[in-house]
Amino acid sequence: MTISPTAPATTIDDVLRNGAVRSVFQPIVELDTGRVVAYEALARGPQGPLERPDSLFAAAREAGRLAELDAACRTAALTGALAVGLQAPLTLFVNVEPEVLDRAPMEELLAIAQTAPGGLRVVLEITERALATRPAELLRTVERVRSVGWGVAVDDVGAEAMSLAFMPLLRPDVVKLDLRLVQERPGPAIAEIMNAVNAHAERTGSVVLAEGIEDEAHLATARALGATLGQGWFFGRPDPGPVDGAVHGSLVLPSQLPDTVSEDADVSPFACLPIDVPLREAPKALLIELSKQLEREALRLGAASVVAATFQEARHFTPATTLRYRDLVERTGFVCALGEDLPAEPLPGLRGAALDPADPLRGEWDVTVLGPHFAAALLARDLGDDGPDAQRRFAYALTYDRDTVVRATAALLARVAPPQEPLPSPPRPEPAAPVAGQVDVGVLVSATGDTLVHGALAATPSGVSIVDVRLPDQPLVYVNPAFERLAGLPTSELLGRNCRFLQGPDTDPAAVAAVRRAVDAGEECRVAMLNHRGPERTPWWNELHLAPVTGPDGTVTHYIGTQVDVTARVEAERALVQERDRTRSHLARIEELACTDPLTGLPNRRRLAEQVDTAIWNARVRSEAVALLFVDLVGFKGVNDRFGHAVGDELLVAVAERLRGRLRRNDLLARLGGDEFLVALTGLPEATAGAEAGRIADELAAVVARPVTLRDQEVVVRASTGVSVWPEDGADFPALLHSADMRMYATRMRPTG
Repeated sequence: MTISPTAPATTIDDVLRNGAVRSVFQPIVELDTGRVVAYEALARGPQGPLERPDSLFAAAREAGRLAELDAACRTAALTGALAVGLQAPLTLFVNVEPEVLDRAPMEELLAIAQTAPGGLRVVLEITERALATRPAELLRTVERVRSVGWGVAVDDVGAEAMSLAFMPLLRPDVVKLDLRLVQERPGPAIAEIMNAVNAHAERTGSVVLAEGIEDEAHLATARALGATLGQGWFFGRPDPGPVDGAVHGSLVLPSQLPDTVSEDADVSPFACLPIDVPLREAPKALLIELSKQLEREALRLGAASVVAATFQEARHFTPATTLRYRDLVERTGFVCALGEDLPAEPLPGLRGAALDPADPLRGEWDVTVLGPHFAAALLARDLGDDGPDAQRRFAYALTYDRDTVVRATAALLARVAPPQEPLPSPPRPEPAAPVAGQVDVGVLVSATGDTLVHGALAATPSGVSIVDVRLPDQPLVYVNPAFERLAGLPTSELLGRNCRFLQGPDTDPAAVAAVRRAVDAGEECRVAMLNHRGPERTPWWNELHLAPVTGPDGTVTHYIGTQVDVTARVEAERALVQERDRTRSHLARIEELACTDPLTGLPNRRRLAEQVDTAIWNARVRSEAVALLFVDLVGFKGVNDRFGHAVGDELLVAVAERLRGRLRRNDLLARLGGDEFLVALTGLPEATAGAEAGRIADELAAVVARPVTLRDQEVVVRASTGVSVWPEDGADFPALLHSADMRMYATRMRPTG
């Protein structure tokens, strides 16, 4: 249903009342075959100010009707897909908003999908915002989706490290790479992301999908990153129906093990230990040190790690613990702490949960650390000894088994869920528009009095700003003196402007996008970004913290921002990185020199041994053979004695060039030392490897025997060769070298003429 021209959809109420949400479909292509195997449903509003999805969802969020809009989008996606003929074997990708994960009407979607001829396969896309904000609901939704045979995708992987941290818990069928991974130049951050993604794909069989492919260069990068699926304007723009003339195929997703989230919500981490794991006994003092070691591991892992811990009772969360966990919050991806009487946020950024006294977790001491390449857990149960607290004893296990750590972490995160909220009530009348430049301090701070508040804000060395998100373009309505100094402008030139004026062309788009997502979602945000000061646009690094402020009706009205100039720290960190890169480059050069013959530039014996081992491994997989040729120069000593070592060196260089010119692209050449060379022939057919290697050995001997002119002198040497073939003549490089050496020696000793 669409809105008639006489009743334009100017508000979110109009859109929802008139059913004006529609879907367009963007193809998802199998990179190797070019077949379209799926379509992603993208929501659109009616023509006008609410057509774009960002405007549409921002309006729904402000009106408290996000759940209704999200349900309407999913319904439009499925009904629209059926209307345009999308059906099995095609797959439909559908997004879900994180705020409504636990209220998504799955039954309605299932009923629609089941009406498709042959059934319509669905993959539910979860955005990064859902990962840390609502982890328990996220895990429950994943369980429900998998229970009906649908797939799960994590969207925008790489935009923030949080997606890497949660990937082991979600076990997504599809990993969707953020478009910047294929559109930006490779760097350390992209390498870190792809290491994590490919490790997960190798462990689970999940499919890697690259977004943002707009040209051939993006396509080549996507393939290089390990993607097998692609999406972007290169394959087709969002359209009301399938791609005309496209060859369609089936998307093969990995088979998933039965999900254990619902069970983990009732069991404890200690109960997740396999029955054959040996338990030890230890006093509290040892567990404290073991816990600290795991915390240090988490700090080393950084933003791509999840940390979950129990504290039995709130009194065990001591001031010393607070200091340690403040560091964890700042430097890791997600941290939660559970215990009896613990508040929902024991300290800023730390997710908490109060345990029921009857919860089995109440008697445990658990710490889990989970990252893309690391998993560890300390799982302990209180033995209930009487006596001083410091002398309590526990049965415990320290495990690095990834499956156990994942299950134990899920058991902890399943308890972090906030109380079930009622469905949103009808929207309230919009409050009167505030006057630009004025802030209701009573809404923004505790009632301590304007004079005291403004005095405190004026005295703080950190920049403080307030923006009004209800006004067009979300302008600044308050700045303190420190912000004036950071911005390099007086208050009169700051108020009424959007903070984007601080940015420049070299500001990281990912940092800007993170701020926008947080503001759109009404969430807190911490980010470091490059800003510019004053009319001269001097660059400086801003460590920015944004916190939402809600009005009496619960909607976000303002954002308070604190800004700290961390330019010195960033430059110091960059200097350290540059020095580390220089050191690595220097070490790499040393390593290269250690593996290279300085005269000919050829690999030496050490490097060739590594290359032959790799060639043997590949040959084993491909059912091929590898041959090693030992080439010894006959008559070289006479050249040295007659013309001197300088001419001898020139002869060795000339011979190396001749040998290199005869070999195939994938063959290997090295100088063993003195007048001896080694050749490795790769990719030989097993049945004819010996004959092929003998033929090439004869050709190499022939090119070596041709006269060489050096310093107006004609020099002639010949080559004696020995051939060995894997696997007949040896299982590894040393055995092949010995066999080829013996055969070369036998050939050399054989009488001629």
